[in-house]
Amino acid sequence: MATHGSILGTRVLRTEDPRFLTGQGTYIDNMIVPGALHAAFVQSTVAHGRVLAIDLAAARSMPGVVAIYTATDVDMPPEDLPNPRMHEATRRPAMASETVRFVGELLAMVVAETRAQAVDAAAAVVVDYEQFLAITTIDGSLVEGAILVHPLSGSNVAIEAGFRKGDEIFDGCDVIVRQRIENQRVAPCPLEVRANVAQWHSSSESPGDGLTMWSCSQGAHGVRNVLAEVFGLTHDQVQVITPDVGGGFGAKGGTYPEDLLVPWAARQLKRPVRWVETRSESMVGLDHGRGQVLYAELGGTRAGVFKAYRLSVTQDAGAYSGFGAMMPFITRSMAHAVYNFEQIDVLARSVFTNTSPVGAYRGAGRPEATHVIERMVDLYAAEIDFDPAELRRLNFIQPDQFPMSTLTKMTYDIGDYEGALDRALTASDYAALRRAQGEHRAAGSRMLMGIGVASYVEVTGGGEEFGSIEVLPDGRAIVRTGTSPHGQGHQTSFAMIASDLTGIPIDKIEVRFGDTHDVPRGNGTGGSRSLQLGGSAVKGATENLVAQARELAAQLLEANPDDLVLDRGVGAFHVAGTPAKSLTWAALAAGLEGSAASGVASLSAEYDLPNTASTFPFGTHVAVVEVDRDTGFVRLLRHIACDDAGTILNPLLVDGQVHGGIAQGVAQTLFERVAFDDDGNPITANFADYAFPSAAEMPMFERVSMETPTPLNSLGAKGIGEAGTIGATPAVHNAVLDALSHLGVKHVDMPTTPERIWRALGS
Repeated sequence: MATHGSILGTRVLRTEDPRFLTGQGTYIDNMIVPGALHAAFVQSTVAHGRVLAIDLAAARSMPGVVAIYTATDVDMPPEDLPNPRMHEATRRPAMASETVRFVGELLAMVVAETRAQAVDAAAAVVVDYEQFLAITTIDGSLVEGAILVHPLSGSNVAIEAGFRKGDEIFDGCDVIVRQRIENQRVAPCPLEVRANVAQWHSSSESPGDGLTMWSCSQGAHGVRNVLAEVFGLTHDQVQVITPDVGGGFGAKGGTYPEDLLVPWAARQLKRPVRWVETRSESMVGLDHGRGQVLYAELGGTRAGVFKAYRLSVTQDAGAYSGFGAMMPFITRSMAHAVYNFEQIDVLARSVFTNTSPVGAYRGAGRPEATHVIERMVDLYAAEIDFDPAELRRLNFIQPDQFPMSTLTKMTYDIGDYEGALDRALTASDYAALRRAQGEHRAAGSRMLMGIGVASYVEVTGGGEEFGSIEVLPDGRAIVRTGTSPHGQGHQTSFAMIASDLTGIPIDKIEVRFGDTHDVPRGNGTGGSRSLQLGGSAVKGATENLVAQARELAAQLLEANPDDLVLDRGVGAFHVAGTPAKSLTWAALAAGLEGSAASGVASLSAEYDLPNTASTFPFGTHVAVVEVDRDTGFVRLLRHIACDDAGTILNPLLVDGQVHGGIAQGVAQTLFERVAFDDDGNPITANFADYAFPSAAEMPMFERVSMETPTPLNSLGAKGIGEAGTIGATPAVHNAVLDALSHLGVKHVDMPTTPERIWRALGS
């Protein structure tokens, strides 16, 4: 919370918004790059097959075409495996050569003088296939005798691990509920599709090749590291710049084949090359999210006390061993959830299918863990005729149990799960909602009312991060951070931290990010890490700056440093009790610039945040829906969210993060699903066929404040970027099923579309 005179904890408007709202954002597609060629890619139209021939003749003769490359031309290693236990044969190549494994896989790259010429030429490339049977579902991949996506691996299972106990874990349980639950595949759909520009150069400082790459990414340094390794360069020879990025949601957290092929072509042709994907390409080429089938069993007493939980998680990894293949292990790690159990048994595995690869998406394995246990709690409550909110309260981990080592090997830092539940129930007037629901049912209303509750804990942050700050002679400050924004509000939040510690006004603080030649190191943005790690690094750097400035001011004022105070109200140092004689930040920087006597080159400081443990945000969401009994149409009436992310720096930014997360969580419950036909053809490959809501389908979300500071970082902050999604999906799903429960419907998988609900009611 804000202290007297502190800007922290106050609702500061985003300082970056005027630039965006007036069209001054810098996006790769808008950049002017003199002499740049344009790349377009030929994608497989077959989900599984052998490439018999690629006819480039017509394309080569088309206007403006400079070069066309296939896999035989490109000397590019396949991507690294996320786990050494995976088979080498399952690594993804930059372009397919003999076998294609999903619709959208790259087969050829066309480079032309204009984008239109490149796209037209790519469309003229003719590919001849021998088509194979395609595996399009998790269940299909595991059928005995199923065709193998990667024959050399010997199995469609990419990786498998976990505890496997027998039914004895349920000994002493009076009640056991079981359910198969699908957490369907979704598309991230960022507003800005992927794009990049690559330009090679040589200079006296860099006698070998130097590469500058503008990348639509969530982390410049990670892209730099991969490019340096692939092209045999030092980190200093590679400059990666991530300008303004229009959304990422996890899917832009790594590198894709296009990110390597574009600079490869630029090196061959000795000209800059740029590429921007289309929306249809994005829908099959950008990593999808979720995609799990889960079998859950929850056992306990008739009085409602949980004893044992068993979970089988099977992840659809798509066609290759990417990050998505590791997702079920994140789900497994968070299976303990917010409840006390005596025993937990989790099997986690990933399987290959002839579909687009799956990767990180807002929560990355944690939403799936919360969704399945929160559905199971509601099923358990129905089985023993217990109020679902009170059943949660009865089984919560208690505040005096923290820090707590879970049965799935996680260490929860701090929590008050019952406190979050109480706040959410009070804000929603839960008792009144239940009375209203009873009245609706007694009246036989066509509009069915449902109330859903979901309590969660998630894991965020963890790792190292860099921050620095520099004060200029005119009194302005430059903050540099190793994280990078794609909508979160870093310019505002990091400037607030620096302003609070120095007294320099926010509008005089510039926040720089996403340029590896300007920011020396960093780990990017993902896993809700930015404030707790990036912000803590900025705080550490600013504290170092203040200490350095105090010593300098003491020299100039001929005083003892211990006698100096920093008046943050005016941004000046003075001797305690004599404010008339003071030195502002501008005066200090100007004095330092004109004198070498201090031995300090500039008024600046850095801080490398050491490896920091993860934090565990938590909360409770309550959703209220109405379902049309005749049509199955669902309308979300209210959504109340109590998300505890520790100390809140700027409530306005937190509101935005929670609201965006809720919207994505609701969308998965009610609308979104990536679908393929039996041959592996995507049937949701554009916004005409892929359903997601607009603001018109959403109510005004109600956020309930709660702050339980973590002891693991100096800000007391935990992550908030993914919390809304994690709480919203099961809350809305539970609400829909609650509306149908008195009619005998126990479960409907997401998305709970009108057709699915109508069929469930009919059966």
